[in-house]
Amino acid sequence: MNIEAVRAIYGFEMSRWGRTLMQSIVSPVLSTCLYFIVFGSAIGSRISQVDGIDYGAFIVPGLVMMLLLTQSTLNASFGIYFPRFTGTIYEHLSAPVSAFEIVLGYVGAAATKSVILGLLVLVTASLFVPLRIAHPFWMIVFLLLTAITFSMLGFIIGIWADGFEKLQIIPLLVITPLTFLGGTFYSVKMLPPFWQTVTLFNPVVYLISGFRWSFFEISDVNVGVSLLMTSLFLAVCMAVAWWIFRTGYRLKA
Repeated sequence: MNIEAVRAIYGFEMSRWGRTLMQSIVSPVLSTCLYFIVFGSAIGSRISQVDGIDYGAFIVPGLVMMLLLTQSTLNASFGIYFPRFTGTIYEHLSAPVSAFEIVLGYVGAAATKSVILGLLVLVTASLFVPLRIAHPFWMIVFLLLTAITFSMLGFIIGIWADGFEKLQIIPLLVITPLTFLGGTFYSVKMLPPFWQTVTLFNPVVYLISGFRWSFFEISDVNVGVSLLMTSLFLAVCMAVAWWIFRTGYRLKA
């Protein structure tokens, strides 16, 4: 393991993030808080509680997960795309650095950024509504697992994309709609039976449900299933990343 190489990639990505604090931290946290204020006020005035939980507190895990999914994907995709765009990726490929170490550096940095943002939103939300975390350990597990999984997905998107437009397609047109339809602002149990079944095909449901369970011990699907689905998605992303470096897809002429 070339620890120095991993540390160099990780440190560079974190320092790049630190140079754009307004765009990297303030903007996503502020926009998520606006979701919380608007939806909490507009819908919370009509739905006081969901499964015995105050509506304002109920939507907090969903909002954190929504931020985590989008920011993990965007951070990782931009992180690996810029070396491809500038041509410095060839320095990584020719250096004595393995594919695992490259992925570890970029994905680790993207996941770290997303977790920091998620914790900042949690702290901010706790100023507006009373929050309790029933299972802190499992909350951290779901937080880290989701951040790593979608950072891996973002890494793959960053290699697949051949233009800045494609970097935005999946986060904006796929992940964000799935998050809104995955139980961020409501419980799946509130839907008619047919739509409950349809919603179970949305992978984001399992992430939000498991994360919400760690707070309030309520979930739309079994917690074990949520953990299994998240781990399975991570395994698929790791397999795709391994294939990319093995074949040189979009990395080598």
